[in-house]
Amino acid sequence: MMDRLSRDARALIFTADDFGLHERVNAAVERAHREGVLDCASLMVAAPAAADAVARARRTPGLRVGLHLVLADGAPMLPCAQIPALVNEQGRFGDNMVRDGVRFFFLPHVRRQLAKEIRAQFEAFAATGLALDHVNTHKHFHLHPTVLALILSIGRDYGLRAMRLPLEAGAPLALRPWLALVRARLARAGVAHNDYVVGIAKTGAMDEAAVLDALANLPARGVGEIYCHPALAGEAGEAPITPSMQTYRHADEFGALVSPRVAAALAQAGVRHGGFTDVFFGAASGSGPAASRGAEVQAS
Repeated sequence: MMDRLSRDARALIFTADDFGLHERVNAAVERAHREGVLDCASLMVAAPAAADAVARARRTPGLRVGLHLVLADGAPMLPCAQIPALVNEQGRFGDNMVRDGVRFFFLPHVRRQLAKEIRAQFEAFAATGLALDHVNTHKHFHLHPTVLALILSIGRDYGLRAMRLPLEAGAPLALRPWLALVRARLARAGVAHNDYVVGIAKTGAMDEAAVLDALANLPARGVGEIYCHPALAGEAGEAPITPSMQTYRHADEFGALVSPRVAAALAQAGVRHGGFTDVFFGAASGSGPAASRGAEVQAS
């Protein structure tokens, strides 16, 4: 069972999402871990630069890596012929999450295809040989009860031990019952989770000022996760990493992760930090390429 921190303890996890989406994202993740405060990254296993991300993770043994399940606005792992009810004419998951959520809940044949795709993404992550630090979902789709139930059920076969709880201060009232449901189901399943996140309200704009503000206002207790979407700056006129991220300030988010001011503020905060494996299970529980991270956390 998980060795959860005392409720009076404080800890912090810095995570980069969309690892594997683009080589500029991957390079930023690698550098932000080596040169800055980044603890872990969430891998999109079917994304265009996933192989490059895995290669970088293997040569960066302190970086914890988790699975960023994609079930909306992205590419599937399985061939489209195996999951026709999940993809559009372009062979991608759509971005109408309300419609898709209704279909997941009410249509058995859609749920069967959804389960196959979720298992395929877990299987692809396992095939990398990387230790599974955590699981989360693109656009927080695990707030949907059907998606969450499938992740918890399938994830047991692949060593799932920790997930993101996307609970941020000031969460809309309409979301709070769903967040309470997620928290309760994770607890019943014995799956570790953070107590709060920072990064939803400022998605794509987690720059130095935003991160410094978060560090200056950490709660008195609990495990926090600050997550972001870093990437190195592209050439002039280069297309955005994806059309849905045209307004994201990826380079500013990378800059925050390698900022000396952020590093100093983190040290001043005096919180334990690392990946989910480090924070919840300690160094001895690490395995695979990321095992050495625990020693770094113990020394921090």
